[in-house]
Amino acid sequence: MIREVTLRLYGGSLGTTLPKAMTDRLNLSAGDKVFAVETEHGILLTPYDPDFLRAMEAEARISKRYQNALRELAQ
Repeated sequence: MIREVTLRLYGGSLGTTLPKAMTDRLNLSAGDKVFAVETEHGILLTPYDPDFLRAMEAEARISKRYQNALRELAQ
């Protein structure tokens, strides 16, 4: 879903509101934290921590590569 939102001045910062349908679909509510990630296409606003995602991708690669060793260690 693509929605146009308006930036507003809040003190010394800019902020916006998100449509209810969007926050409902992403299971977001007041007080939740989201991450603003600068990309080559603009700003990505996501509830998912990009550092955590990179760590999980690295874990998946390591687990696949060393699955036999990990299986032996688990015994």
